[in-house]
Amino acid sequence: MKRKTIGIISGMGVLVVASATWWVYSGAVRGEEPRSLEAVEVREYQGENLSSIKSFRENSIRGTQHVDKENYTLEVGGLVKNTRTYTYDEVLENQHYEKVVTLNCVEGWSAKILWEGVLLKELLKKADVLPAAGVVIFYAHDGYSTSLPLTYIIDNDIIMAYEMNGVTLPPERGFPFQLVAENKWGYKWIKWITRIELSDDTDYQGYWEQRGYSNRGNLDEGFFE
Repeated sequence: MKRKTIGIISGMGVLVVASATWWVYSGAVRGEEPRSLEAVEVREYQGENLSSIKSFRENSIRGTQHVDKENYTLEVGGLVKNTRTYTYDEVLENQHYEKVVTLNCVEGWSAKILWEGVLLKELLKKADVLPAAGVVIFYAHDGYSTSLPLTYIIDNDIIMAYEMNGVTLPPERGFPFQLVAENKWGYKWIKWITRIELSDDTDYQGYWEQRGYSNRGNLDEGFFE
């Protein structure tokens, strides 16, 4: 699967490919199968220092969720012509994109991360969204939910990430998928996504929105209504 960079030019792909090629060639020469090594987190990209994937605080509503990849499915439904259900591997068959985006939490901390994922608008296109849909509602494995305008998802090339800093999302960071809701407060960055619903309910309120947080979630605005 090819990888594309949104808004930045990828400079590390050559290094990764070259390294992978060396291991395959090395194994072939020795008559052995190449062995997988533990992924190493990227901490610098295109001259930018990145935060560690350990720079996040645990603030989920029910603690870390452990999702079984083999039994995982992602449903895209609601106001669509074709409800789609994807396995984890089927989601990853889509074009891959990279983007450096900073998550800002209402608790006062932030983390700049290189995210890799799939474009949400490409997944939604396959479901054939109906004209009446204007809101995208996301549901998580732990019962959490939040929503964002469909135009925001499309106009900003929002991705659903499966990797951060070059390594697969660990369970505490939202494996299998986390929303990269750039320019939104952290409570819009939903983790452990299991279902995506297209809706016309512009008043829908997710977990924190029901508790007084702004439904818009814009960084340049206060996070309380």
